[in-house]
Amino acid sequence: MSELPEAGHLELGDARLEYRFWNQAAGTEPTLVLLHEGLGCVAIWRDFPDRLAQATGCRVFAYSRRGYGGSSPCALPRPLTYLEEEAREALSKVLDAAGIGQCLLVGHSDGGSIAAVYAGMHDDPRILGIAIIAPHFFTEDVAITGIAEAKRLFETTDLRDKLKRLHGDNVDCAFRGWSDSWLNPAWRDWNLTEYLPKITVPVLALQGIDDHYGTEAQIDIVVERCTAPVTKVMLPNCGHSPHREVPDEMLRATSEFLATLSQSQT
Repeated sequence: MSELPEAGHLELGDARLEYRFWNQAAGTEPTLVLLHEGLGCVAIWRDFPDRLAQATGCRVFAYSRRGYGGSSPCALPRPLTYLEEEAREALSKVLDAAGIGQCLLVGHSDGGSIAAVYAGMHDDPRILGIAIIAPHFFTEDVAITGIAEAKRLFETTDLRDKLKRLHGDNVDCAFRGWSDSWLNPAWRDWNLTEYLPKITVPVLALQGIDDHYGTEAQIDIVVERCTAPVTKVMLPNCGHSPHREVPDEMLRATSEFLATLSQSQT
């Protein structure tokens, strides 16, 4: 496969997904694949991918899922299985289309859940490990409260305008697809923990102690259920987005985890 441009769109059936590489010329190091949060896209990562590439020497790749950023829109309402479907149907195709070989999946929030489900669902030899940042595996009251408040702000403040800078015409698709799913009463029964025992690669599980969308129980269930090695990191003075709030700590933890993966491969 010829090398893709640094940024552009992947053509996957009827979907066009925006993507970007950082440090694309890196040699044979694994690629760090960033999976964004429930309101995220390529742009939401800001300068973190560049800093991550510099800290690790690796190539970094990010894409916007369907319905986000500059990617194709998606149909609403989203099914309540949308995270599992992303892991089952889309992620492998994205890795194929982007020419990704050995890699570390680095997922934030919804992206962390997708990374874990993918690792538990697929025996993909490309995946060396997963770094999951503030993931969700079951529903907590704190998450519902936080999302209900976000919906209020979206409807009554300039939050929609701010998000439109990231998502353009996808702004309502991105927000409603996320909030309407989580605030659906049926989401109370949503649970992804069945995939955790099936993960066979090492896991780095990080969360801010002051996360307003989830408690430490989300990380503890990973430690409890995974049979693969799990490194648990709880970050003080940090909320839901460690890569933005405490980037130095996040970069250090990811670099150290990647080093352990490299050692295990030698």
